[in-house]
Amino acid sequence: MRQPSVIARRVAAASVSLVVAAGAAACGPKDNDAKGSGGDSTPHKGGTLTVLNSQPQTDFDPARLYTSGGGNVPSLVFRTLTTRNRENGAAGSKVVPDLATDTGRPNKDATVWTYTLKKGLKYEDGTPITSADIKYGIERSFAPELSGGAPYLRDWLAGAADYQGPYKDKKGLSAIETPDSRTIVFHLDKPEGEFPFLATQTQFAPVPKGKDNGTKYEEHPVSSGPYKVVKNENDGEHMLLARNTYWSAATDAERKAYPDTIDVRSGLDSSVINQRLSASQGADAAAVTTDTNLGPAELAKVSGDKELAARVGTGHFGYTNYIAFNPTVKPFDNPKVRQAIAYAVDRSSVVNAAGGSALAEPATTFLPDQKSFGHTPYDPFPAGASGNAAKARQLLAEAGHKNGLSVTLTHSNAKDFETSPEIATAVQDALKKAGITVKLQGLEDNDYRDTIHSVKTEPGFFLAHWGADWPSGGPFLAPIFDGRQIVKDGANFNTGLLNDKSVNDEIDAINKLTDLDAAAKRWGALDQKIGEQALVVPLFHPVYKRLYGSDVRNIVISDWTGVLDISQVAVK
Repeated sequence: MRQPSVIARRVAAASVSLVVAAGAAACGPKDNDAKGSGGDSTPHKGGTLTVLNSQPQTDFDPARLYTSGGGNVPSLVFRTLTTRNRENGAAGSKVVPDLATDTGRPNKDATVWTYTLKKGLKYEDGTPITSADIKYGIERSFAPELSGGAPYLRDWLAGAADYQGPYKDKKGLSAIETPDSRTIVFHLDKPEGEFPFLATQTQFAPVPKGKDNGTKYEEHPVSSGPYKVVKNENDGEHMLLARNTYWSAATDAERKAYPDTIDVRSGLDSSVINQRLSASQGADAAAVTTDTNLGPAELAKVSGDKELAARVGTGHFGYTNYIAFNPTVKPFDNPKVRQAIAYAVDRSSVVNAAGGSALAEPATTFLPDQKSFGHTPYDPFPAGASGNAAKARQLLAEAGHKNGLSVTLTHSNAKDFETSPEIATAVQDALKKAGITVKLQGLEDNDYRDTIHSVKTEPGFFLAHWGADWPSGGPFLAPIFDGRQIVKDGANFNTGLLNDKSVNDEIDAINKLTDLDAAAKRWGALDQKIGEQALVVPLFHPVYKRLYGSDVRNIVISDWTGVLDISQVAVK
């Protein structure tokens, strides 16, 4: 059972990471080339890659970063036990070894995981990387002053729930053993077949104890990756990375490390980023963005220019936008009312409100449309692309509302395509055809998040969204539908307050599986079972479009993070 405080911390951090990830792209070009840019398309070493981002790379400490699959900029500096396979599309959803020789060796019930480090691993100063360094890196992530990272370990490691980090508890975590300099063993509270996914998080990056200076470590963290930090101004607004000469490609099959220098410039306006990438003048010709999407108007302009259109990475991040119900609030306590709304929704109008089919795909499943999540096509309330108002009216009558009803839909006033007023208005218009009058309640974004994530204030009917920390059904379904994750005094994400023993038991059973393909099938079946209860109405899965400079080569965008992988990029 997860600790409520852990879930509150995890998802609060996740919401931040998703803001950064939203607008990313997966299923990139299959030929790994920036088509239309002219000249030699073969990736070469050398040059400077510029990264133009909206969000600063703050808190550049492996304990504090919330990244999945090794992230993007962090992945250039911090290696972890495992990482994501650096390939396009679905192939990029697989876990592969990084510092370790394999993805982990579990005992029979997946409560003990053992890793062996590769030989010849070194930090930027030439000193060897040891298993004790990884243990220490994990332990310091428990320190309150270094909070912000993914806190699964507090929940998963045996006896770790109350651990406060090595600054207060010198004994360390007994759940992590290092019998020798290359072996590390993890003892878990319960079976976790997806531990190899967790081992991709930056908390698994090695930290030499003698170089740890607490909260100041982010100013110059010791690199285990192909690049080291030589400048970090204004907490990540401007970061300059140079080659780590002690990194060896012989120990790292995933990172290409083509450029000599990575120049990260953040805190920029999204329209300015897209203008600079479009123009590709000077250093911007060798520039990319990892957090800025093309909007509908920008996309229309780009689509009409063959040269620009050839410089757009396209794809999907594992993410779902949906309507959420609180079944303790009338009239949503009646399943037929929830079903009526599911039938009444016009997904074509919702997609248009989200920017059109180029930026959104209609969804009838909660799990994203990717094999790694266990996606199983289903639609428990089939109403076609434009909804079925007649069926909705019938269900309302059966629920005792033959003359219709009035409800309030809560949404954020933030101008994004997740919970925006435009999406809310599209839902309002569709439900009107079924005799449901919808009053819109728009809240400022902070108030919106505080309101919908508190059991005490959660409205009956609101817009929501969710993305997974790694490409599996587990981190997608469990936080939203596991009854043991209902948080009554903190940030709650089980909006339907579902506490079904059969669902909880199935989550536990799937977590025991180390065969991820078998687990995926069962996540898909569980998604369908839950979907029939109409606790949520999936609306759409986002599609992402991002520009890159004319001198950029070797574009790789996976289904794991959906972010253009700068560890693969070369510049002309």
